Amino acid sequence: MQHCFVVDDSDVIRKYTRLIFEAMDFRVSEADKPVTAYDRLKTESPDLILVDWRIQGSDMHEFIRRVRRLPLHTRPTIIYTPTENDAQDIKAALGAGADAYLLKPYNREILEMKLQELRAEV
Repeated sequence: MQHCFVVDDSDVIRKYTRLIFEAMDFRVSEADKPVTAYDRLKTESPDLILVDWRIQGSDMHEFIRRVRRLPLHTRPTIIYTPTENDAQDIKAALGAGADAYLLKPYNREILEMKLQELRAEV
């Protein structure tokens, strides 16, 4: 079973994303803060991490860089999830180590298409 880790400060987004991924037979973990996610990633090795673009008091680009430096068993796919199509911000997230981005709001069909796209790139 694949494992998805959702890092987002919105309870609604985390719950909505959990429902989508559980319906696709993923195991899902959640964190509302990067510091909490980072600590849990020291013992969990998800296949996929969805990272919110802005969490108050946090530098999400630095969070992505820190995740990339963790000695994880497998290299997770990181999808950055902004709500605005800000090219500079997206470029910075990709430069920090995100594999892709996906604009919010998303739904199951859009997530499935993004995952298929990422698998085709491998």
